[in-house]
Amino acid sequence: MSDSTTATTDLDIRLEKHRVELTGYCYRMLGSSFEAEDAVQDTMVRAWRSYDRFEGRSSLRSWLYRIATNVCLDMLNAGNRRARPMDLTASTPLAQAALNPRPDNTWLEPAPDARVLPTVTDPAEAAVAKESVRLAFVAALQQLPPKQRAVLILREVLAWKASEAAELLDTTVASVNSALQRARATLAETGGTSVDSATADPLDEEQQKLLERYVKAFEGYDMTALTALLHEDAVMTMPPFDLWLRGPEDITGFMATLGAACAGSRLVPVAANGTPAFAQFKPDPETGGYVPWAIQVIELSSEGRITGFHCFLDTAKFFPLFGQPLHLEP
Repeated sequence: MSDSTTATTDLDIRLEKHRVELTGYCYRMLGSSFEAEDAVQDTMVRAWRSYDRFEGRSSLRSWLYRIATNVCLDMLNAGNRRARPMDLTASTPLAQAALNPRPDNTWLEPAPDARVLPTVTDPAEAAVAKESVRLAFVAALQQLPPKQRAVLILREVLAWKASEAAELLDTTVASVNSALQRARATLAETGGTSVDSATADPLDEEQQKLLERYVKAFEGYDMTALTALLHEDAVMTMPPFDLWLRGPEDITGFMATLGAACAGSRLVPVAANGTPAFAQFKPDPETGGYVPWAIQVIELSSEGRITGFHCFLDTAKFFPLFGQPLHLEP
């Protein structure tokens, strides 16, 4: 193997070590799993092409974050801001429920944990990382101007120093501190969540039992049992439709009427957004097996109730992303 080939292989390996954390960063910035992966691939290509001009004035990691930030800021110049249904409309009473789709780029997307959460040994660091990819937090980030978004992620999620963030963004420490204050104020006004939460720790025994009861109730399509598991303010969303429902009565009422075809579904556990999630397969009367229907991202409360389940229905996109098949045998 020639020296140049060895150097190229070595650089590829060094760049690849940062792929997962960069994907997590770009996902928080962009709110899209697919755009995040595109941004990271662009970052890797730019880094590879310009490596001979990288003079080592910063670490390779810092340099990659600088490139990734610029890529994300360029992508965000288009002005698109991804959201959840509840960020766009009021909840709809069941009697008025209608399934109106909006374009794909409207919606915040789910992200597989393995693609956005690097392996870390510090439990506190792991908890912050998980909390910072939860749907509610990523949705709150989308309310911020792009540079404030970057500052908040760098400072509060990745724990960069103000001086390090300032260097990356080609600005001053005072400007970074000001942007961070404005970002925190905006999140407080919009009900954004903090990343300082203990709920991201591994599920305890009670939470595991809650999920087991949820799977049993959903697969059995037992609306009485499901009602008992739902928080009084629980929400259900179904992107790409802008409809969202609040409260056990409307949620189970929808499932028993417009959603009745989901009876007999099977739920397969997946890992999404640092929280419990399932791939839902719906019965296929033609084959006798099951076909993909939704990636469900589940939110739990500290009181032992389900506060939300978010059903992402674009199965052609999301099931391959989560490594799920497009058919299950009976």
